[in-house]
Amino acid sequence: MKRVYVNEEWCLGCHLCEYYCAFAQTNQVSMARALKGRKIHPHIRVEESGAVHFAVSCRHCEIPLCVKGCITGALSIDDGIIKVDESRCIGCFTCILSCPYGAISPSPDGHAARKCELCQATAAGVPLCAANCPNQAIVYEDRG
Repeated sequence: MKRVYVNEEWCLGCHLCEYYCAFAQTNQVSMARALKGRKIHPHIRVEESGAVHFAVSCRHCEIPLCVKGCITGALSIDDGIIKVDESRCIGCFTCILSCPYGAISPSPDGHAARKCELCQATAAGVPLCAANCPNQAIVYEDRG
């Protein structure tokens, strides 16, 4: 299955992946109009450790601890993609505690969990963070 992978040695720390992720959530055609004047809430985030930059996002684990830990069944696996049903999430955030990668976060209102779902709504089927990374530090591929 294809997943998002990050090559830390290529990451510039530009944070464009965060903006493209936030843009993908809007279902609009213009990034400038969609994000102008708004605080973004991306499902991917760039972390920095000294001179090293790296993007953190859901790895869609084969044995996902977040899904196993979800007490309401709000997290599920659909064709290898771990998805959140916000209507079933009660905000206990057991999934956040269970994720070894720190890839799940509370929604802006704090009532549900949010995470990367690989931008499945995009026409090309490639997550926008990977499609628009200027240094190709983020890739979408099957490493089997």
